[in-house]
Amino acid sequence: MFPVSSALRNFLKHHGREVKLPVAYRDLQRFTYSVALKDKEGQDTMWETVVYDMREWEYIRDGLIRIYALLRTEGDMTFSKHLDVARIDYCAFGNSQPFRIRIVNKFNDNYDHYYIKVADASRIYGLELEHMLSPNRITYLTNNHTLVEEHIPGIPGDVFIKQHLNRPDTNKIRIAKEFVKFNERCFVRLLGDMRSYNFVIDITPDIEDYQYRIRAIDFDQQSYEGRKSLYLPQFFKENFPLVETTIKHLNRDSIEQYQTEERTMMTFRLVAARYRIKELLDIMGKDTISTPEKIRQLSAELSELHQHHKGLLKVQNMGQLVKEHLKVCLRKNLLLIPRFWGRSED
Repeated sequence: MFPVSSALRNFLKHHGREVKLPVAYRDLQRFTYSVALKDKEGQDTMWETVVYDMREWEYIRDGLIRIYALLRTEGDMTFSKHLDVARIDYCAFGNSQPFRIRIVNKFNDNYDHYYIKVADASRIYGLELEHMLSPNRITYLTNNHTLVEEHIPGIPGDVFIKQHLNRPDTNKIRIAKEFVKFNERCFVRLLGDMRSYNFVIDITPDIEDYQYRIRAIDFDQQSYEGRKSLYLPQFFKENFPLVETTIKHLNRDSIEQYQTEERTMMTFRLVAARYRIKELLDIMGKDTISTPEKIRQLSAELSELHQHHKGLLKVQNMGQLVKEHLKVCLRKNLLLIPRFWGRSED
């Protein structure tokens, strides 16, 4: 866990991410007892449903409803009277040890989730880069040592592999295409540890078939590790069925086409949010979110991969490495954009 620096805190305030929250992470830690949460098949989920003393509950319940209003309606409490907290779950597994809040509509029993975690600088950088460089928008809020994240809907990657990948109605060519693009997005912006249980797959019905979107849900390993293979989802054994599907259904030319398409789209997103990204990367370039040993290892491995690129060897920290790696990976596409829009090279 890396603390949020004053510069990053100012960035969050400027862009509306830092707000006053009625309940903090430490408040949720004061639960009385917990009960293991099972799934529909009776299997352990690694989550525990927590219970609070009644003296704490009213304060926590009211605050959690207000936080939901901040996430969904910018604090408009007009509709809060028919909302309630149905359940709070806690997960001790993993780095962030999150609380998952289930909010229910009392009129129709429809429910939604969000998460409360310890604010970690590495994770916040990952959320911001996902928001700006991926095809997905991310809603989250911070307040001192507390981080609130919206729920990202989709089928967990490991569940999709087990239950959906080999179904007759699954379009394996399209899921392979999306896995190539997801692999490319993670590597270019150095988001690590994308094992199957750290991403979800969103399925959208389309004309006569389905489209797929793979979305990261865990950002703890944003540019922390030293081995470059940890930033490529294709190398995790948990993702092997998706790799196998890709190799079976896509040839080299198609894979290169989809990689180029994704880098092109990342370039357009980068240009569209260039001032905000520059501001973030300048802060990230002065922050500590990894160890010197891992920085040296990753810069050396990336430099070797990119034909001994010297700029990657000159970086002092992970923030600078992310910035340089974006330049190296997207330079070709960045050079094309001024001509595309009819502007001069300057």
